[in-house]
Amino acid sequence: MRVDKKHWYDYLWIWSIIYFSLGFFNILFAWLGMIDFLLPIILAMFGGNKFFCNHICGRGQLYFKLGEDFKCSRNKSTPKWMASKWFRYGFLIFFIAMFGNMVFQTYIVASGAKNLSEAIKLFWTFRVPWGWAYSGSVFPDWVVQFSFGFYSLMLTSLLIGLIVMILFKPRTWCAFCPIGTMTQAICKLKNRKSNK
Repeated sequence: MRVDKKHWYDYLWIWSIIYFSLGFFNILFAWLGMIDFLLPIILAMFGGNKFFCNHICGRGQLYFKLGEDFKCSRNKSTPKWMASKWFRYGFLIFFIAMFGNMVFQTYIVASGAKNLSEAIKLFWTFRVPWGWAYSGSVFPDWVVQFSFGFYSLMLTSLLIGLIVMILFKPRTWCAFCPIGTMTQAICKLKNRKSNK
């Protein structure tokens, strides 16, 4: 029986656990999540493919690990509407709006119009005090505000992914992941241009 050789990137599910653990103890580590935001877009722009989503995404690997290896998933088919174009692009627009709101909150803290909010917002609604994860630093308040907002975004999307992982197939999140939708659009655009 042929056993597929493991690559270094097959263990990046560990990165997801490390990232969320670090942010739990020190919110400034939330900035590391920008790697997961920017790298897939850069790879799609220059490579014209979804290499990040298919191989490097630690979050997708974590869902697969929990769902498949640890049998935490019901393994039911992903509803068609979740993978539909209208839902994927609708969720992407909503996600961009929430990201924009987070950047705006960071801006108003930077301008001095608002004090630092040491809280995480789960599902963009539920405010969870997170003060233990920050005890002051050399960085200005806007850097810290961005950390709280970005970690909120990352944690909320992780929880959404875990919920759909349990209810459906392990990597159901990947069907409507905003970064995946963005990279797919970039790849289509790039390949269309190269085929002209």
